[in-house]
Amino acid sequence: MDRIVSTPIRILIVDDHPVVRIGLASMLGTQAGMTVIGCASSGDEALTTLRNQVADIVLLDLRMPGMTGIELLQALQDMPSAPRVIVLTSYETDEDVYRAVSAGAQGYLLKDTPQAAMVEAITTVHAGKRYLPSHIAAHLAERVMRSDLTAREVEILGMLAKGLTNKEIGRVLTISENTVRNHVVSIIGKLDVSDRTEAATAAIQRGIIS
Repeated sequence: MDRIVSTPIRILIVDDHPVVRIGLASMLGTQAGMTVIGCASSGDEALTTLRNQVADIVLLDLRMPGMTGIELLQALQDMPSAPRVIVLTSYETDEDVYRAVSAGAQGYLLKDTPQAAMVEAITTVHAGKRYLPSHIAAHLAERVMRSDLTAREVEILGMLAKGLTNKEIGRVLTISENTVRNHVVSIIGKLDVSDRTEAATAAIQRGIIS
């Protein structure tokens, strides 16, 4: 009876740091049942590669110059037979995880993930399942439970982080100081913090503002 030979999982690595690309390609290239079809240093290069080659899994950095990881995730949704994506990043804020999963990522790992866990993530996602380590899943749950901030509230958060008063924010946005105060109260409630300073700090820590 002939032995059935399974097709290796085809992987594309997308990261703007050459050391990361080389390290991942070297590590995964020797892994049984996996093959690295290529590496890309940008979202645009990744799309070009995927038009010419088939990948089952894309390992994707979130923060790259030019097209970001989130933008690439969104672009992949329009591709027929799009590969499944595992985000591989140094960032694990609530907002980063939420945006990646909302844009279509099926897995989320940090770059210091051990090899065994990375291999497990790749095989799990390739099998059609989602792979989120418990601490990453906790970030996602925290973000989902919070009410979404409006674009105006995010704008005001950025100004709070710069130390602007309600009066100064009102002057910049050409709205009344009372309206600014109402926005700040709403922000504090949505972020579940005690004051404007804690709101700004929490927003930075969670990746809502930079």
